[in-house]
Amino acid sequence: MVDVSAKQETVREARAEAFVHMAPETLNLIVSGSHHKGDVFATARIAGIQAAKKTWDLIPLCHPLLLTKVEVQLEAIEAENMVRIESVCKLAGKTGVEMEALTAASVAALTIYDMCKAVQKDMVIGQVRLLEKTGGKSGHFKADA
Repeated sequence: MVDVSAKQETVREARAEAFVHMAPETLNLIVSGSHHKGDVFATARIAGIQAAKKTWDLIPLCHPLLLTKVEVQLEAIEAENMVRIESVCKLAGKTGVEMEALTAASVAALTIYDMCKAVQKDMVIGQVRLLEKTGGKSGHFKADA
């Protein structure tokens, strides 16, 4: 694990996204709230938040962080038969929160898959990526649109 004790504390924030592509019927079950397992978006949101807080436990060499904000938003994009997940993680600390944001988005996507796999097994989780990060020595990063 990298020694960050000499680094300066700064406010750090990261945003990440993931997509879950599915059949229109599966997306309709989610959007209408008629899925037999319950509220898919609420469950995925909580799973993503929990995952961000456990990133250090899941990914070797990640530092345990005292996150001050974790937000997971889910959006049905019916025209493309997919769900877009966006996560935001923030703290004031000595190391970045990119991995926490990526983990939140990824686990939210996996949770959607888990809840819907009885209905559709060929869903595709894709394009998990860092959208933006601020703070720290390397400064600001923003992904191309």
